[in-house]
Amino acid sequence: MTAKQDTQSLGAKAPLAAGFRDPVHDAQACFRAVMNAMARPGSRQPVGAPDLTPPAPLTPVAAALALTLLDYDTPLWLDKPLMASGAVKAFLRFHTGAPIVSEPVEAAFALVSSPGQMVPLAGFNQGSAEYPDSSATVILLGQDFQAAQTVTLSGPGIENSTVFSTGPLPPVFWEQAVANSRQFPRGIDLIFAGSSDIAALPRSTRILPTEA
Repeated sequence: MTAKQDTQSLGAKAPLAAGFRDPVHDAQACFRAVMNAMARPGSRQPVGAPDLTPPAPLTPVAAALALTLLDYDTPLWLDKPLMASGAVKAFLRFHTGAPIVSEPVEAAFALVSSPGQMVPLAGFNQGSAEYPDSSATVILLGQDFQAAQTVTLSGPGIENSTVFSTGPLPPVFWEQAVANSRQFPRGIDLIFAGSSDIAALPRSTRILPTEA
């Protein structure tokens, strides 16, 4: 190999990561997990991500959610680590067609790969009194559901109350989440993506913070 050929080889783009092996079946299974998580706030729902090896820092579970929920009509916002990756943007554009927007308030969905440094929840589209369902759904990656800090949840889909924990999160996250829920029917929906499962907090969920 000549020096020129070697340089060209090193500069070649990595092949685009594949999407779902069985797009219809896999997307349906993931969609059921999302619906179950929304219907039972705080519950953990398994998400299969068969053979998904998306470019980092996009995780397989988050990739499965993106392939299931995004399309040409769902503007997407990415946090800085995801936006900095050309491979991530290429993967999402190719497999979902979702337009990537520059401001959180413009997005129907947001992917946050670094939740500890995420922008305030109030920065996302909160919906309007006339169209509350136009609000954003924010997906937080890399979640550990064994985190020390817990909150108590109540509301639709919860019998009496339930305890929920997840992390990493910004120190002020739960204060922001409480303020978000008080806007109902406006406010954003939250999906927490772990290593193999998800949990969700729709905006109708009432949140009572507890001490860490």
